[in-house]
Amino acid sequence: MKNIDIANKIKWVGKVDNRKVPFHRLILEKGTTYNSYLLMTEKPTVIDTVDIEFGKEYVENLREVIDPESLAYIVINHVEPDHSGALPALASKAKNAVIVTSSKGEVLLKEMYRLYNREFLVVKDGDTLDIGGATLKFFETPYLHTEETMVTYAVEEKILFPCDIFSTHIANDVLFNDLANEPYEEDFKTYYDLIMSPHRPYVQDMIKKINNLDIRLIAPSHGYILRNNVKDFINNYDQWSRISSENKPRVALVYSSMTGNTAKIAKAMAQGLEKSGVEAAIINLKNVSEEEVLNTVTNADGLLVGSSTRYGDMVGKTESFLDALSEIPAKRPAAAFGSYGWSGEAIFHVENKLKKTGFNVVDSNYLISHRGVDTNLFPLRLRFATEDGLRLAEEAGRAFGEIVLTQ
Repeated sequence: MKNIDIANKIKWVGKVDNRKVPFHRLILEKGTTYNSYLLMTEKPTVIDTVDIEFGKEYVENLREVIDPESLAYIVINHVEPDHSGALPALASKAKNAVIVTSSKGEVLLKEMYRLYNREFLVVKDGDTLDIGGATLKFFETPYLHTEETMVTYAVEEKILFPCDIFSTHIANDVLFNDLANEPYEEDFKTYYDLIMSPHRPYVQDMIKKINNLDIRLIAPSHGYILRNNVKDFINNYDQWSRISSENKPRVALVYSSMTGNTAKIAKAMAQGLEKSGVEAAIINLKNVSEEEVLNTVTNADGLLVGSSTRYGDMVGKTESFLDALSEIPAKRPAAAFGSYGWSGEAIFHVENKLKKTGFNVVDSNYLISHRGVDTNLFPLRLRFATEDGLRLAEEAGRAFGEIVLTQ
């Protein structure tokens, strides 16, 4: 398969990988495709590349269609190496091409591929780019499925290039979903469940951004290009990512605070939980009995425990509450948070107690290995309660909520 026309002056220039492909600790039994697209406009543009393993082959195949030196732009929607992996090989030949990506994408691409001397165009929500006879519009879609991800929309052709979103892991030689020679709907749902479902609130954010677009074709980075029943696939993502108010998970957010800073952090985390679609039950240990708080925790789907630090230790009833947790079933996600002014050891004491009790403690190692989130969110240890710190607390609450939603 080489250089297939998918629309007027738009070609598929990707790679079919029909092996059993190792991917995110899985084996893709049906293989996959790495879909890359070439827009043959006055300012020729590539949207995404292929896996790093096929970089040289990719450039050689592309050269059969266009001289890489004539490329004006290379759009990278998502930095993961199965999409950006051929960028170094392509950039070395397309010396005049400007690399178009999000602000976080720019940082990652420069660091990963040492592209410090290349020209970048950083785009954000709603930005447009004239590529000579066609217009591209960009939307940031963070955490679908990594923080830097964005999608590209070809305005005149009404084509959405969403990278991993709406993808399917199937190696196929027909490319378009209406030509599929076997059922693929289950594979489409499996892909959603494995890659997108952990980020359901962000799926809803994405749906809101693309809902007003006139989309006649979806050209993702894996599997079938969707040109039949396009609205159905968008509606599926919408329905799958909705959280029923009747079945809304609940997180017990329990804390002890000395001067009110840890209480402010707890409130910000509760806002993040609510944004993720999870209910927050905030409990100040000073105001409730041990029996009441244990009853709330027993019936919760997750637990966040916070404490201020005083003389290197937890404050108030925090320690006695943590010791009492041994009386209830654990095996649920839990994490520690709190404020400090001098040293901040209490947060680590809380975390250690949670681990001993048997909860599935969410920390930096957990976030990287289970979520691919390389951000130091947990244990959340904040000096006082600054505006920046409270924004981070809200982000941490949202991330914890997503974890609870996928248990």
